[in-house]
Amino acid sequence: MRSFTVAAAFAALAVANPLPQEIDWAAVDALTPIPTVTIPVVDVSAQASTVSYEPSAAATSVEAEVKASGVSTASAGLKARAAVTCKPQPTGAGPVPTPDTPDAFLAYDYFSATANAAQTPSGYYNTFTNLNASNNAYGYMGYTVLSEYSTQTCADKCDAIKGCAAFNIYFERDPTVNPNDASCANPGSTTNIKCVFWGGPVTTDNAKNTGQWRKDFHVVIAGSNGYVSNKIVTPPGYSTPIYLGNAAINAPFDCNGNDTYLGVRIFQSGPFDISKCAAACSAQADYARAHPPANGNAIKTCQFYNTYMLMKNGEPVGQYCALYDHSWPQSYATNFGQYRGNDKYTIEWSYIVSNATDAAPACLPKA
Repeated sequence: MRSFTVAAAFAALAVANPLPQEIDWAAVDALTPIPTVTIPVVDVSAQASTVSYEPSAAATSVEAEVKASGVSTASAGLKARAAVTCKPQPTGAGPVPTPDTPDAFLAYDYFSATANAAQTPSGYYNTFTNLNASNNAYGYMGYTVLSEYSTQTCADKCDAIKGCAAFNIYFERDPTVNPNDASCANPGSTTNIKCVFWGGPVTTDNAKNTGQWRKDFHVVIAGSNGYVSNKIVTPPGYSTPIYLGNAAINAPFDCNGNDTYLGVRIFQSGPFDISKCAAACSAQADYARAHPPANGNAIKTCQFYNTYMLMKNGEPVGQYCALYDHSWPQSYATNFGQYRGNDKYTIEWSYIVSNATDAAPACLPKA
């Protein structure tokens, strides 16, 4: 799990945070860019794939990291398998337009009509409809090939995957044989109906995959719809999360002139998981008590956090967790992102959460 260590932030709480409160650029600069995810092509041996995730184990790992201020390493990638020349591929469940060309596929009325008529499953909200592109969102959780264009089936499968927060369903033009030789460089097509699972929100901004070339065969996408879950589990010991949308808390100094901001944790692997921020907040309290200020000032423990997806030019940077020693009301959610040079940083899927036992509301400054 890659994350920005906050030991320095926790050890130097007396340093004033600049106002207005900005994105913590030191934390962002310490990150490694998230690699682009390539959804696997459909072949005979793999028409479905899921990424396992255990929230409780992830939270335990976060807690241990924050207490020790350690950073773990990323796991090794999968080894590529040798491909069989012109290997037949499974026949998809979707219709193939006539003529069998990429342009005819993109213009096929059946695909757009099906996408536009699709129902939004209970517990989800629709983020886009009928695009000719699929998502490269945050936290890839796997995919499956469906026998019909069913948003409900896709939602049921997402619900069964721990960490799945969103899905993308679409028609994909695929080759009938693997076009890995000159003798089969541009074979006839088949139409697969794909359902891809993500650990973060799918949006129009991150729907950027318009297909690919495989030898002379052009893979393209049509009828692409996106759905995001509105089911967020309340972490034990914390209040019910409050959804802020595309805004983050911009906390000023409180009425006594004190800075309530403690530091930040940014996660770049696994799905968006609000419990990881809860674990970081709880562990910060243990860290603070174990490292009291040398000048005898009061120990500042985390009682509130704001977590969201930080985006750079529409691409995910990671799950951002800003920690505070006092709670701020949602009326202070006035940070909608900012520019840094030519780069535009924005906020998505923002939540605030307080300690259920001691919310420690901030003393609000006078207007």
